[in-house]
Amino acid sequence: MIDMHPGYKQSEVVRLTDVIGIGVLTRIVTQEIVDDVLLRTGSKEIRKRGLPARVVVYFVLAMALFSRDSYEEVMRKLVQGLRSIPVLRTDWEVPTSSAFSKARTRLGVEPMREIFDRVAVPCAMLSTDGAFRRGRRLMALDGVELDAPDTPENAERFGYSGVKKKERSAFVKVPAMALAECGTHAVVEVEVGTTADSEHALVDRLVSLTDKLGPGMLVLTDRGLYSHDLLSKIVQTGADACMRVPATLDLPVLAWCPDGSFLSYVAEPDAKTRARRGLASGKTSITDLPGTHVRVVEYDVPNRGDKSKRELFALVTNITDPDEMPSFDLAEAYHDRWEIEVTFDEIKTHQRGGAVVLRSKLPDLVLQELYGYLITHHAIRHLMTEAADQAELDPDRLSFTRSLNIIRRQVTSQAAFSPSDAGDGPHRNNQGDG
Repeated sequence: MIDMHPGYKQSEVVRLTDVIGIGVLTRIVTQEIVDDVLLRTGSKEIRKRGLPARVVVYFVLAMALFSRDSYEEVMRKLVQGLRSIPVLRTDWEVPTSSAFSKARTRLGVEPMREIFDRVAVPCAMLSTDGAFRRGRRLMALDGVELDAPDTPENAERFGYSGVKKKERSAFVKVPAMALAECGTHAVVEVEVGTTADSEHALVDRLVSLTDKLGPGMLVLTDRGLYSHDLLSKIVQTGADACMRVPATLDLPVLAWCPDGSFLSYVAEPDAKTRARRGLASGKTSITDLPGTHVRVVEYDVPNRGDKSKRELFALVTNITDPDEMPSFDLAEAYHDRWEIEVTFDEIKTHQRGGAVVLRSKLPDLVLQELYGYLITHHAIRHLMTEAADQAELDPDRLSFTRSLNIIRRQVTSQAAFSPSDAGDGPHRNNQGDG
């Protein structure tokens, strides 16, 4: 049974096993998708190997389900399910750890990257509870860091956090910017960088390169990501933006709206700097400069640390007609942005393990493993969304941890192996992994 959040009745509990059946990995990442990607990326082997590329793909996904297990144990749990599709000989035996490392190196990054691009799409239907606001699909942008093994190769590729403050992190840090669907926690795009990259650089690359933003979406960002350039790029995709902005941003009131919001104009910073004298003298109007017409919603909320104080929130959006998206709806939509932080916690704390680093000691394998985590998380979230839709529930009300454990047990039972003890204390290293 899937655990529900507090406040839900027992009758509202959903059986995930009624939805997923068997083969959670092969249902979303089909054999046809894998074979096509391997062919397109030139990764399909010419000669027969003990670990065919197709098997290695599913193995990388299984690693993301069993992050604490050695290579051999992961494969033991997966092998029976793979025989059912079939991709393995009946007399096939589990290879050694070194064989797995070589097979992962042969596979590389590109097949996993392309598989992610194929399967990582928004999961919510129009009927999915909590996924839309006034007909717009809620999406969020935010950054995250993952720990990788402290090897010279990883350090050179990704770097450490805190170096400038002379507080170097204990592990190599892998920074990433993600785009996720708020209502389902499905990550649909990611841009991986280095510790030398700012979040602004990562989000700029993601929005500039992705084809997963478009009309019918409302993209939410916190004030740390705000820039006029990002606002413009989001709007150019056809999506709408709702961005919290710093309190220091100059937002002139051009006209008040009936819902308490006001129309304003955000000029390009460079153009505004060049025109500062004209603006000061009144010879130049702010709207004469290159920029974007916006609507501003301001409200305050109790300060979390001190309830006697209140924190001002200022949101800007390119949706200038309040009838399309009233200020109350914009404020509620923005506070759904925190769902992307819950998404990161699901991957880092529950799926990977709170004190477990990525197992890969080489940069390309780090990226390969990361895409494995993202694909597997997306598959789980897709299935949870289906279960929630069938029960007419908000997907947020299903427990990700419980769902993950059900899937782990199911994969294990398919393979006719007993699960290894997942209740051991935190592990920083995975035996026999390279």
